[in-house]
Amino acid sequence: MTFRFSPIPPGVLTVGAVTFTVVAWASAFVSIRSAGAAYSPGALALGRLLAASLVLGALLLIRRQGLPPREAWRGILISGVVWFCGYTVALNWGERLVDAGTASLLVNTGPILMALLAARLLGEALPPRLLAGMAVSFVGAVVVGLSMSSGDGGSTSLLGVLLCLLAAVAYATGVIAQKPALSYGTPLQITAYSCMTGAAVCLPFTGRLLDELPRAPVSATLNMVYLGVVPTALAFTTWTYALARMPAGRLGATTYAVPAIVVLLSWALLGEVPAWLTLLGGLLCLAGVAVSRYAPRTRRTPRTPVDGTPPAPTKDPRRWTRSVRS
Repeated sequence: MTFRFSPIPPGVLTVGAVTFTVVAWASAFVSIRSAGAAYSPGALALGRLLAASLVLGALLLIRRQGLPPREAWRGILISGVVWFCGYTVALNWGERLVDAGTASLLVNTGPILMALLAARLLGEALPPRLLAGMAVSFVGAVVVGLSMSSGDGGSTSLLGVLLCLLAAVAYATGVIAQKPALSYGTPLQITAYSCMTGAAVCLPFTGRLLDELPRAPVSATLNMVYLGVVPTALAFTTWTYALARMPAGRLGATTYAVPAIVVLLSWALLGEVPAWLTLLGGLLCLAGVAVSRYAPRTRRTPRTPVDGTPPAPTKDPRRWTRSVRS
């Protein structure tokens, strides 16, 4: 008697990749606020991308994955310049001028732009359930943003708002550019070379980084390294893994859970007790994601043979299968 363990279903791996990405990206808002007090936007972006490039380069060597095919480089270059570099610098700068709630609200217009661009450029459908879920989540993001911006420490500047909106546009554009490239290269290849491209574009900030590094507190530097390793190197890889396996618009809708997770992380790590309105907004964000991802199961009617013989019973899928050998 032997037992054989079947691999984890691809759907479970995709959900796990999306969950890790959303949680890691939510934690980035907290780390950016901490590291941004000691590092300028460009220097913080360069340090983050350099740390991520080192990790991703090591993973490429371990997995023995070389250069991606030529067809993938257009998406890699656009994603590297617009998303990895442009988004990171714009968000770092924007979070210095507006509070975290407003920044989270503005950046979360990205999934709407992503779904519209995916429908226009990639031919993806916009099912009513996806649109309804995005609407619910956007209302939740608005509630979170307004509740977190109403405190005494909240501040808003027009430049900060524009920078966060620019980050949202860069985010959506980078995802749409990345999607076709995943047809030619692996998620690790696309992520690694996009990140290295973004780091190369940020090299003009090298002087600022070298000047600020000795004066920055250790906590700020550790936050910068964390931003490179977890929310960038690991989370962007799991994101591209999921992007290769589901529509860009539907995947983008899952990031509406980020404001809710930011609230929980701020509660746990910074001791900021959220108001009831903030909790309500977070629940709306999560509810919208659930609506957008829900797919009703269709019942299959067994086909009856012509001779009237009842159909053979089907076997239920099991994680463990047992075979008996005599």
